[in-house]
Amino acid sequence: MATDCPNPVNPKEAKSIYEFSAKNIQGELISLDKYKGHVCIIVNVASQCGYAKNHYAELTELYDQYESSKGLKILAFPCNQFGGQEPGDGTEICSFVSKKNIKFDMYEKINVNGNEAHPLWVYLKHKQGGSLGDFIKWNFTKFIIDKNGQPVARDGPSVSPKELIKKLEKYW
Repeated sequence: MATDCPNPVNPKEAKSIYEFSAKNIQGELISLDKYKGHVCIIVNVASQCGYAKNHYAELTELYDQYESSKGLKILAFPCNQFGGQEPGDGTEICSFVSKKNIKFDMYEKINVNGNEAHPLWVYLKHKQGGSLGDFIKWNFTKFIIDKNGQPVARDGPSVSPKELIKKLEKYW
């Protein structure tokens, strides 16, 4: 999955997430500088993953609770690289999230690993490497981004979104 979005030539040299763009689920190119001044959670999602039900519910709960009061933004990137658990196209993904009453920002399906990884995810992995390497290991890996666009924390799928509250509080 190649991206035709304008992004830094070398994502590892970017200064913040604000240098990146991505297409939203409707295919519209979005500059991530729209998130300036906001604490964000960036997460790779998959509708057929075993984590989907709880993670989508808790992400929605966090968004509903903190979006207006604290300015929390959530950017969800569907990905089919782990067990083929996001096989649908944009229309099918939109249908799934609308049934779940998802209000946070959904982006086009991307790759998070490999040569075709979206440049934003190359940057995130470079800034917040994992315990066994920089690669993403599974669906629902979550990055916390501070108000300056800096990745400040990374949590795997075994960490529920609600468990992020204490970390998020440091950056509000």
